Amino acid sequence: MPAVSLARPLEPIDYPDTDFEPMAESDFQADSLTYLRSALSDYFQNQPQVYVSGNLLIYYEEGHSELSVAPDVFVVLDVPKHQRDIYKVWEEGKAPDVVIEITSRTTQKKDEEVKPKLYRQLGIQEYFQYDPKGEYLKPALKGRRLTNSGYYQRMTPVYGLDGSLRLSSRVLGGLELRLERGNLRLFDPKTGNYLFTYSEAVAAYQEAQQQAEWERQQKESALQREEFLANQLRALGVNPDEILKNWKPH
Repeated sequence: MPAVSLARPLEPIDYPDTDFEPMAESDFQADSLTYLRSALSDYFQNQPQVYVSGNLLIYYEEGHSELSVAPDVFVVLDVPKHQRDIYKVWEEGKAPDVVIEITSRTTQKKDEEVKPKLYRQLGIQEYFQYDPKGEYLKPALKGRRLTNSGYYQRMTPVYGLDGSLRLSSRVLGGLELRLERGNLRLFDPKTGNYLFTYSEAVAAYQEAQQQAEWERQQKESALQREEFLANQLRALGVNPDEILKNWKPH
């Protein structure tokens, strides 16, 4: 009679899509998160191998569901763009390339001391920190870049003539993170434009349409005024075409 195995079959490991910790955010953090995720998602919308997300649990060691991190915003290059419940590094084949953390009073120490060590070990190429209130980071925008030796080096900020602080992301093709009067904006030097969220883009388009309509009305009004004056001259026996023919600009 064959021996009966009493070993219990291994149960699949559950990787929850939540760490059961409350996500208490102020309006400062929430607005920044919304802008960054939306602007980056729109910027990379036509690149199917770029994934943008945030506040999504990243599991970085197979078999250990207790080892996870949830960056506020992150970008992964060379992975398929699709919706995910969680992100498993060993299945995707790589960790994120860029991480942006929105610092607050409760996350300051972890963002500054704990996460850089973990992100360095995971090979995250660029790590940015932003403090919307400007109370916990000096300056309120910081960046680190992974060196060839595997250590983070602080990015040196560039200051614009308007006083803005600028950090350039090599990984994101030169996109700039700009701190302007305390607000973080993304800027594309290639086009000379800021990155908008969808709602901002719609508002800008509507504003441009309104401006174009106003200019059209002004031009139409000018033509009507010109025609009126020409008719007045004709009524006085003056040919406006002759006046224009002999008129020379100064």
